[in-house]
Amino acid sequence: MTENTYDVIILGSGPAGLQAAIHAARAKVSVLILGKPSKSSLYRAHIENYCCMERTSGEDLLKQGIQQAEAAGTSFIHEDVVKVRQEEQWFVVQIESGLDLRCRTLIMAMGISRNKLRVTGEKEFLGRGVSYCVDCDGAFFRGEPVAVVGNESAAASGALTMLFYASQVHLICDKLEVSEALAHQIEKSDIQLYEGRKITEIIGQDEVDGVTLDSGSRLDVKGVFIELGAKGAIEIASALGVTMDSEAPQYIATDKNQRTNIPGLYAAGDICGLPWQLAKAVGEGCVAGLEAAAYAKKFR
Repeated sequence: MTENTYDVIILGSGPAGLQAAIHAARAKVSVLILGKPSKSSLYRAHIENYCCMERTSGEDLLKQGIQQAEAAGTSFIHEDVVKVRQEEQWFVVQIESGLDLRCRTLIMAMGISRNKLRVTGEKEFLGRGVSYCVDCDGAFFRGEPVAVVGNESAAASGALTMLFYASQVHLICDKLEVSEALAHQIEKSDIQLYEGRKITEIIGQDEVDGVTLDSGSRLDVKGVFIELGAKGAIEIASALGVTMDSEAPQYIATDKNQRTNIPGLYAAGDICGLPWQLAKAVGEGCVAGLEAAAYAKKFR
């Protein structure tokens, strides 16, 4: 494979992604994992119900998995994904630094977003101004002022995307924690950055009219996009046209081989549904890794 081009790219460095990488790399295809292990839900967990293993920490388990994946030949870039698109028979993955990476096969194993602001008005105005997905709902706020909330790549890239739609974009965060390249894009843009601030309330009547900040000031906005963390599975899946589970639309629909409706695109782990258990994630990662490697080899 040429530079920045791989047979398999895996989104997520948790147990599903690591197991997929181990199996795919051992099948002699080039494999890259994207993501930050410390953001895995397993990282701060204590494991005591995993077969054939005594109690251990999630951090230690992930470290061992990374070592195994590296030994098998997997490459790692510890950056979040900003966008994914298809170009003919390639998936093109853009990361925080602005680099475009190409692959024949993509495995989504980044877990699920469980983060909410937990402020007054968030639940009440969901679907009436409050959204958790810029890529899904951004176009509905064309010509309107909006706020994007979050510290990481999802919020930063979401705010940049909303510049194409909104009349004004406010980015509200405790501290912006993104790559230098992404931070530079924010700095030179027309985004109004409120660093060191928090939303205390989302206000409105039938729909969102504004937000109040912990400084006591009010921002008049029609949309509030809550993007706490890295770019999530739903946003990426939506942009690619991936079918979600009809009974639980927060999860990606796959067959028994972890295939989605998009050829060459697989999913494994928590984003495929309950139970959110290590054993399930590892099993699905194994299947996804083997299937993805076999698919990628068809292009040789």
